[in-house]
Amino acid sequence: MRRTIRRAQLREIIPLSDTTIYEMEQRGEFPKRFYLTSRCVVWDLAEVEAWIDERRRASEAAVFQKTPSPDVRKRKKRPVRI
Repeated sequence: MRRTIRRAQLREIIPLSDTTIYEMEQRGEFPKRFYLTSRCVVWDLAEVEAWIDERRRASEAAVFQKTPSPDVRKRKKRPVRI
């Protein structure tokens, strides 16, 4: 039996905003939601868990490039003196 989760349950599992999740779905980077009724949107829990595992493996393999730290010396407000 396949289990589905609603938006509130997805938010407990995935700490991303609704907008980020929607944009990732549109790019094919996150499991697609589907409608049970005209007002009930759900995600397949197995697909979401597989996505999390895939992200973990990619992170451990250093596939993701980390965002560089900002140069605080270039700040206009409260510049850092070195």
